[in-house]
Amino acid sequence: MKKTILIITLTLFSFIETHAQVEFKVVTSVESIVPMGLGRSRLISANEEKDYKEFTSTQTEEDNGRNKSDRSEIRVKDFDETKLLNFYNVAGIRFQNIAANDALITSKINTMILEGWELAFVTSAVESDSGKDDGQGIFITRYIFKRNKQ
Repeated sequence: MKKTILIITLTLFSFIETHAQVEFKVVTSVESIVPMGLGRSRLISANEEKDYKEFTSTQTEEDNGRNKSDRSEIRVKDFDETKLLNFYNVAGIRFQNIAANDALITSKINTMILEGWELAFVTSAVESDSGKDDGQGIFITRYIFKRNKQ
């Protein structure tokens, strides 16, 4: 009798759809590697959602018209901006600034984990100062979090 009930229960559970809906959130750190400490460094997190479909056009051989999306509608005005320190100051690279940024980024990650987010992916890139006439450079990292929709 117990085996029959167990088999029936397991059979019923196999018909239940168990697709949990997942949501993602991207947090981006932009850290300046501009010499002399002239750049700006921030940790950015959007608080509003956008639907990419509203700003997407499909290009085909027959119809290759321009995407006429209004840039002002794409912009997000509700976001968190956490100030970070630049990698460089007047004297050169400042390791204390890097440690301070690490502490702030760690705080953000820990807070998000407490809110039920899981750090799923991290990706980074650099556009570095290419010499005397450039004077530009950023180190960008995207932290991609996920959680089950609530």
